[in-house]
Amino acid sequence: MELLEGKMTGTPRPLDISTRLQQVAELARKVPTALNTLAHHIDIELLREAYRRTRKDGAVGTDGQTAAEYAAKLEDNLRDLLDRFKSGSYRAPPVRRVHIPKGDGTKTRPIGIPTFEDKVLQRAVTMVLEAVYEQDFLNCSYGFRPGRSAHDALQALWEGLMEMRGGWVLEVDIEKFFDSMDHGRLRDFLDGRVRDGVLRRTINKWLKAGVLEGDALRYPDAGTPQGGVISPLLANIYLHEVLDRWFETEVKPRLKGRVHLVRYADDVAIAFSSERDARRVMEVLPKRFGKYGLTLHPEKTRLVPFDPPRRGDDHGDGPGSFELLGFTHFWGTSQSGTWVVKRQTAGTRFGRALQRVTSWCRKHLHRPIAEQHRHLVQSLRGHYGYFGITGNANALARFLFEVRCAWRRWLDRRSGRGAMPWPRFSRLLERYPLPRPVVVHSVYRT
Repeated sequence: MELLEGKMTGTPRPLDISTRLQQVAELARKVPTALNTLAHHIDIELLREAYRRTRKDGAVGTDGQTAAEYAAKLEDNLRDLLDRFKSGSYRAPPVRRVHIPKGDGTKTRPIGIPTFEDKVLQRAVTMVLEAVYEQDFLNCSYGFRPGRSAHDALQALWEGLMEMRGGWVLEVDIEKFFDSMDHGRLRDFLDGRVRDGVLRRTINKWLKAGVLEGDALRYPDAGTPQGGVISPLLANIYLHEVLDRWFETEVKPRLKGRVHLVRYADDVAIAFSSERDARRVMEVLPKRFGKYGLTLHPEKTRLVPFDPPRRGDDHGDGPGSFELLGFTHFWGTSQSGTWVVKRQTAGTRFGRALQRVTSWCRKHLHRPIAEQHRHLVQSLRGHYGYFGITGNANALARFLFEVRCAWRRWLDRRSGRGAMPWPRFSRLLERYPLPRPVVVHSVYRT
């Protein structure tokens, strides 16, 4: 049996932990009401597994402690953490806030960085709560759930639009969602499923933990920091009640036509076959979200006509287009000449990805060619791994071309001899080839 880092004996296999969490799931399935005793499932074995699942290369929190430093006395640290968690003496440390580029780079998104120990405990609590809530979450929800991905959400939306042959698409944009979740409402939602005192006190401590930004320490009365391990689950719980369950039980039965809701965290798209249904939902949606302290962006929340073009129309002028999860969705013709929903890399995401590559080449232009090549290969494969979907070949090929140009441009600066002739650069590419585009995610999967 392979041991985890540190001096630990008797560490269970991940399969053993999965079996225990499956028992929690079965209990939640049998008892669809509030569960009063869950904290006992978090013991030293589960903390060890939570440690194993926690990233070791992340940025440090407010205490400055690295994963390696925590691992030096791992067994002692985990047992001390368990004692403080069970006794109620655990104190949630402030979250360090940083800002990362958003969209086209002109705006930023705040990200919270917990301490490493806090990440481990959040992971353990998330593992238990996830086993409970996976029995409740609906099929329309895809974000940060086990066995589900952004590509599953894209596939579900594509299939829904193809089945309806178009209609109307409502793009829903929630302003500053992670900063706006009402703590009182979230506690009410949790009351319906989890009433274990130890778990609830710990969650309350995370909600009340301060946010350290620079030298300023604040204590927000709403929201949960993006970047926290438990934040995506709390966000899913919140939107499960505010949107998913409400839409499924109260809205859909009142609609005349077909409808297809897809949500990935706070990214939402709703496809309607009926314009009247779409406009009715668009009218009531701001009121529904406002009831729970959330605001829809007045410009980014929009209703898009999405019917296939009529005969003779060009696909760029006929139907509308919309964006979801980094892709622009539009109608185009297949190789057989029929109208199909196509997806291509959204302009903002394309530009942001290329800017990252260009910036890296500029900062590392004096590194060995082989090292630069390894990084560019890794970047391209990562890009293909997400954006390599059916119908996006042109955007992938263009990205490869732009990466080649950026590399050549900064190699020119390195030599100081002026522009590198393309024949010379082509010979370099023969020795250090960049991977060609590949479709990783096919809409025709079985």
